[in-house]
Amino acid sequence: MDFSGRHFPTDLMLQTIRWYLRYNLSYRDLGEILEERGVEIHHTTPYRWVQEYAPQLEAEHRKRRKPYGTSWHMDETYIKIKGEWVYLYRAVDKEGDTVDFLLTKKRDKKAALRFFRKAIRLNGIPEKVTIDKSGSNTAALEQLNKEQEKTGQPKIEIRQIKYLNNLVEQDHRGIKRRTKPMLGFQSFKTARRALKSVELCHSIRKGQYDKAQSANDWEYFYSLAV
Repeated sequence: MDFSGRHFPTDLMLQTIRWYLRYNLSYRDLGEILEERGVEIHHTTPYRWVQEYAPQLEAEHRKRRKPYGTSWHMDETYIKIKGEWVYLYRAVDKEGDTVDFLLTKKRDKKAALRFFRKAIRLNGIPEKVTIDKSGSNTAALEQLNKEQEKTGQPKIEIRQIKYLNNLVEQDHRGIKRRTKPMLGFQSFKTARRALKSVELCHSIRKGQYDKAQSANDWEYFYSLAV
């Protein structure tokens, strides 16, 4: 990861990014905290760091995270952008570890299909997927199964059991807890980048990394930049 040409030291930038993602701090809060430590910085500077570097850290985490199960629990939650609700599709395995996520403007079969295809492309085919009674999610999985059948691949077991999907619904809270203090996003692009970052720290908090390589969460986070 290239930090060359920056006015501030790399370790300070990474620490600031982590503080913002891990704790319920605003960019102005970060500016005040750094000022107390003798660092004069405009509050928009940490914003630019998060937008540029956090998605790169999340991409590196995808390469290193520990394996997850083939039984997925999938659901979508709501995120506000410029006063309008959009949809964050998410899936976790039976242990609660994050499998994948996707921000979309609509909640329909096409959006659900995009999510499943992305998740399968990056993570492999699940044996079964638990969803709620959403017709669009069911239709997307049924189409995938038709495609699987044509290529001779095993079909995905579809389970529509509401109480079993509490696992992913509860997991949404960790994301909403961090996005709520952000007071909404001003564009789809900035929201997508920020959510990659939030999902990164949420995944780290759940221990989705090799503990033999990093002693704790913050050491692992900083190692992603190496």
